[in-house]
Amino acid sequence: MMDTDLFKLVGALLMLGGSLARVVTVPPGPLIRVESQPVSIRCDVTDYMGPREQDFDWMMSREANVQSIKIISTFDSVFSDQSLTKRVASGDISVMRLQDNVVELKIAEAKSQDAGLYQCLTPSTDSVQSGNYDAHVQLIGMVIPDTLKVTSQTLPSAIHEGSDLTLSCNVTRELTQPTYLSVSWSLKKGGTSEEILTFGPQGDVVTGAKYTRRYADGAIRLAPGKNGLFELVISRVTTSDEGIYECNGTEWTHENGGKWIQIVGRAKEMGTIAVIPTGQSLSVKASSSASPPSTNLLLAPGEKLTLLCSVAAGNLPSLSLEVTWLANGRDIITMERNGVVVSNMSAGSAQGKRSEAGLERVGADGYRLAVMQVSTEDGGTYTCRVRAFIEKGGRSAGGGGRWHMAAEKTSSPVTVKVSQIRPSFTLALESIVHPQVTSEPTELACNVTNITHLPVGGRLGVTWEHTTLPGTTSDPQATHLIGSLDGYGNLLPGALYSDRLRSGVMSLTRVQPDTFKLRFLRTQEIDMGQYVCAISTWAVNNQGDLVKTAENQSVPLTLRWETKSPSLNVAAKRIREASVGGATFEMSCMVTTENLGEASYAVLIQSQDSLGSSVRTIMTLSPDNVMHHGVTIDPKRRDNLVLVKSSGTEFRFRLGGVQLSDRGFYWCHVTAWTKQQPRQTWTSAVSAGSAESNKVRIDFQENGPSFSIAIHSDTSTVYPWQTAKMKCSVRVSGSSPKTDDLAYVVRWFFTRLRGAETTTQVASIDRFGVVSKEYRNSSSDLSVERDDANSYTLNVHSAHDSDSGEYHCVATPWYLSASTGAWTQAGELTSSRVFLTVRFAVWESLKLPLLYGVSASVGVGLFSLVLGLVCAQCCCRNIAHTPRSRNKLMDLEMD
Repeated sequence: MMDTDLFKLVGALLMLGGSLARVVTVPPGPLIRVESQPVSIRCDVTDYMGPREQDFDWMMSREANVQSIKIISTFDSVFSDQSLTKRVASGDISVMRLQDNVVELKIAEAKSQDAGLYQCLTPSTDSVQSGNYDAHVQLIGMVIPDTLKVTSQTLPSAIHEGSDLTLSCNVTRELTQPTYLSVSWSLKKGGTSEEILTFGPQGDVVTGAKYTRRYADGAIRLAPGKNGLFELVISRVTTSDEGIYECNGTEWTHENGGKWIQIVGRAKEMGTIAVIPTGQSLSVKASSSASPPSTNLLLAPGEKLTLLCSVAAGNLPSLSLEVTWLANGRDIITMERNGVVVSNMSAGSAQGKRSEAGLERVGADGYRLAVMQVSTEDGGTYTCRVRAFIEKGGRSAGGGGRWHMAAEKTSSPVTVKVSQIRPSFTLALESIVHPQVTSEPTELACNVTNITHLPVGGRLGVTWEHTTLPGTTSDPQATHLIGSLDGYGNLLPGALYSDRLRSGVMSLTRVQPDTFKLRFLRTQEIDMGQYVCAISTWAVNNQGDLVKTAENQSVPLTLRWETKSPSLNVAAKRIREASVGGATFEMSCMVTTENLGEASYAVLIQSQDSLGSSVRTIMTLSPDNVMHHGVTIDPKRRDNLVLVKSSGTEFRFRLGGVQLSDRGFYWCHVTAWTKQQPRQTWTSAVSAGSAESNKVRIDFQENGPSFSIAIHSDTSTVYPWQTAKMKCSVRVSGSSPKTDDLAYVVRWFFTRLRGAETTTQVASIDRFGVVSKEYRNSSSDLSVERDDANSYTLNVHSAHDSDSGEYHCVATPWYLSASTGAWTQAGELTSSRVFLTVRFAVWESLKLPLLYGVSASVGVGLFSLVLGLVCAQCCCRNIAHTPRSRNKLMDLEMD
């Protein structure tokens, strides 16, 4: 190789010098070939002189520094070495002239001993020796064994149109040298073969001319696997995909010149495929959805029509179906491939009278037609037409919207007949709740039985009418509409009963599908008379509206009762006796009525100290059970008063912690009230008005202590900023309880002017010792302190002239009753008044400022005197006079 490079360099130099230089070239090595495979090595010569046709000699050496072996020559027929003569004579080794200056060494079946360094020589025909006359190339692949294997999976003999076909091919080899693999698939039809796809050796994909678009659409997909497995998927096969499939594996080498050389190849026949057309396996069947299915149906108007279209095909998952139902040969509804349902019925056509139809998919192979409310126009023959489409493109690319219809089939017809049959039924009107007197409830029931031929989805309605009795109104035997319920369940009240029905005192309801009720919460006298219920049947027409189809009326039912005047009585009785002070008194009031019916009651608890004295109202309870206290009741005692409704006709009054002031007579005053309608006001239910109960007395004796109060002040005159004290003392006489059994509520009041009645509370202390002070626009302050068990002092601190005025205190004693063990409040006590004067003292207000001024003046004077003496002693001393010199200049300088 070094000699060759040298020759090339010399040739190049000669050419630069302007003369020709012979150049012999062979393919760049090394070359890799496979045993038993053919080998071709090209050799050409350029830039030579002499005859146009050149001769070539081929030689080779198996090892370096070993004598070369003559292979073959274009000039000398006996040039070959003795070891190669047989192979040359048999044609296993030959040389082929491609051009005058180009030859090719061919080895039909390479052997392992053929590996080595090959040399191509050209005898000189030039007048001047220049350039190179031979070239070498190394063939090293002869030692590679043939390990290429191609296997494939067996294909099914037949496949349905539109299904996917997977071609699995396994190509392997033992890697001893850097070789590459490729795999290709082809389809044979008759005597021709079509290339489908080739993958490799560089990883590139090359498709056949007929399969380029299908590969771009994704209908053909390559799926390389592991361990030499390659799969080619053909989506949605068609009849054009029938034939014999073959898999080819090839081993390649890539030489230095950038050329790919096929060194070995194998072919494997995978099998013969037959594609079954969709039309052969597609079947369509129409039937009713009932069990068992039927092809002849008899329906009544208003019933639901349901038909099922069953589709079967060998490749059903691969198909996209368009399903159309036809009635009497005309399209009525279609479900397109994308699932969109399109109604083909036009309102302006003759089919506009047909009922609206719906179509839905049931499972993978069923399409159900539903007509909710059929009519006579919906009769006829129904068929199901199915069009099967196959997508030409692949799934990954969405097919690009390219579809073709593979098959179309129509089912056998289903005959539907719609006949009109009027429904029939019987009625029974009965009184469930019959009033005995006015204001009692009433309930009537209208029962429907023996219903036949009611259309599917049909409904019942009711109409109630009332005929008055003679003499009850100015127009005898007048018939009035109470109200009705239509097929939708809407309430349509009559004119005379509209308010009562809307307010709820009357109700007209359907309690069961075949039972209707009319209820009166409080029956009036005008409600006596004859009642009739009329039941109607309703069905859905073609436009989807409910229409009345039939109506029957019941036998009249007479409603009557005795009219009696209502009465009201009240009886009071003692439940708990209050024998001592502090006990609890409880009284019950029972109400009894006759011919009154349902009512509500207003209750008043009243009392008087003695018979003939004034009556006071303690508590009231309205018909709505709202409680109020009387205006004369102390707000502090309201927690001790209770009035409750214990039952529908019983009321209880309770008074806790009775006192001597509570003694007297107690009773209940009851009034009955009714409402004809919930939103109306209460009206009296008894013509006689109201009733009072008997009187219950509270009477007990207890001698408690007696109290008196006095107010005292140490002085009636104070100066500003002093403290004024006013003591409020309570004296206890009679059966005086223990100190711990006494408590007081004490309040102080202030009046600006003497004798004025307008007072202001300034401070207080309750019986638990809590002090409260009112807001005062003054610089002074107040405090309250307890001196002993019966004495309390009000302190006015830092008195101001605005504190001048009258003061008095009010005390409310509380004592613990020995007999009852309860705290009892005694009467309120008011003291006399004391007047407090706050004087303004001139001397007291000026003496301190004057004293401070004099002291300051004396101090300043003494300080000034001492300061003057000190300065005189220290600074104003006598200095001896020195005579001035005659020398004025010197004196001046000295000065």
